[in-house]
Amino acid sequence: MRGIRSFELPPELQESLEKAKKLEWATIGYQLSVVVVMFLVMGSSEAMKSAWMEDTLGMVPSVVFLIATKINNKKPDDKFRYGYHRVFTIAFLIGATALLVMGLFLVIDSSITLLKGEHPTIGTVFLGDTQVWLGWVMIAALLYSSLPAMYLGFKKLPLAKKLHNKVLFTDAKAQKADYMTAFAAIAGIIGLGAGWWWADAVAAIFISVSVLKDGLTYVTTAIQDLMDRYPVTLEKEEKDPIIEELKEKILTWDWVKAVNVRFREDGQVYLGEVAFIPNGEINLEKMEWAYQEILGFHWKINDVAIAPVKTLPEW
Repeated sequence: MRGIRSFELPPELQESLEKAKKLEWATIGYQLSVVVVMFLVMGSSEAMKSAWMEDTLGMVPSVVFLIATKINNKKPDDKFRYGYHRVFTIAFLIGATALLVMGLFLVIDSSITLLKGEHPTIGTVFLGDTQVWLGWVMIAALLYSSLPAMYLGFKKLPLAKKLHNKVLFTDAKAQKADYMTAFAAIAGIIGLGAGWWWADAVAAIFISVSVLKDGLTYVTTAIQDLMDRYPVTLEKEEKDPIIEELKEKILTWDWVKAVNVRFREDGQVYLGEVAFIPNGEINLEKMEWAYQEILGFHWKINDVAIAPVKTLPEW
């Protein structure tokens, strides 16, 4: 009936988006410093190597989110008549695939190290005139890699929920749980210092399996979204109640006898169709009014096609 609205977010959420962008820029700057610090101190520790690779990958969601927000704001054109909304789903898939591939690589690499029975060692360094066990420096680096990240994750999480943005939500959840990676690596280092040669490789496998699990979960979610799955909530991935609420609202219109709806996710917004059996005569004024009412029902509903029918389709 009309072209898709070029701007997805209502004015009150534009501020949330700007806050999210600033947090992602801060994350990239912080993650770069973490990658450098971790690389300088990781030595021959498998756990430190796994944590370093995870921190390196941690920049991917932030980068793709910032790129996606830039592309997403473009208006529909002759080539992309439905707009650029789905760029967020593509960005989500890119980040998830990076996690999956790296997780698989780390699991194999750490397992081979454990099976070979390699005995990594942690030496000492001089800080000024004081000789210090390198393990303490590694632990300090791991705490630096996790505590600020946890704070950033907590700040991003409510913004991701407001914006219904899976890239931002995944990034927030991963950073919020960064302490698990750090504590696992710390346990491996302490175990290595205590003479348990296998502790380092076991900690690395724990970190790798966590990365692999997240990657597999997020790739599955992204693929389902690209296959036009029913819109779901961010946290529990349950059917978004907004769709059923919209259906109930339409049924309150006295000129509608029965209705069926279907929607799909396009990035952080929904596109869909409404089919209804009229109760009496209908006209263009009613159809126009219905279109505007549906679009105004919730900001997530970005565009809809409305069709009067004799028999409801089985959607």
